[in-house]
Amino acid sequence: MSEQTRILVIDDDENITKVVSAILKDQGYSVDIAGTGTEAIKKTQTNHYDLMLVDIRLPDMEGTEVIIRVRDTTPKIRKIIVTGYPTLQNAVTAVNRGADAYIMKPFDVEKMLATVKEQLEKQKEERKFSEERVAEFIETRVKEMNFEEPEKNRT
Repeated sequence: MSEQTRILVIDDDENITKVVSAILKDQGYSVDIAGTGTEAIKKTQTNHYDLMLVDIRLPDMEGTEVIIRVRDTTPKIRKIIVTGYPTLQNAVTAVNRGADAYIMKPFDVEKMLATVKEQLEKQKEERKFSEERVAEFIETRVKEMNFEEPEKNRT
């Protein structure tokens, strides 16, 4: 990616957003923060983000609800749920609602960074695959048009 990777950190704990933001900025990412689900949703409507780290419990809605609601505005965003309440039910709900990864608080910085990098790499692979599919479609369509054109000239 030629432009800087943009990450949205969503957590109502200001200390967590500051620490996570600083760690990610040190890695060269552009970071934005939101303290509520509503604020996060508004930001995704006006800004592009490659990845979001979203706390499972926010003051105005569950993090899984944020994931569902940003799907329309930012369909390619990678979504990582962060939770201090690690239960099997939370993990299943997060995955069923579209989370790409799940990490627990307090988190190991190296593990968090590895998860972020892994998700961004998957996003890059998906983008490349999509571009290849579009190129294949165009190539096929051009061949079809060239085949149809001589038939029209014969009549």
